[in-house]
Amino acid sequence: MKTKLIMLVTTLMVLASPIFAQETAGGAGASDANRRAAAYIAMGIASGLCGLGQGRATASAAEAMARNPGAVAAIRVALILGLVLIESLALYTLVITFIAR
Repeated sequence: MKTKLIMLVTTLMVLASPIFAQETAGGAGASDANRRAAAYIAMGIASGLCGLGQGRATASAAEAMARNPGAVAAIRVALILGLVLIESLALYTLVITFIAR
């Protein structure tokens, strides 16, 4: 598991390296480019983890509904609330990337 995590982080850094190679427009400093690159990397990580979280939540809710059909309504409400909260993380990160521009 540790090797997969190290490989994933290395791959993400290699794929994100072209961001640092771009020239800044309008004579902006290097700190502006680094801030923008960090915001974009954060958006990618947040979106990926939100997708994983939503998949796990949906799978767990489907399993819970299959095990206890009498509690479908309560499980559905909890699932929708959970999915909304998970999705809000990606939306907040998107807002931050626009602010970082």
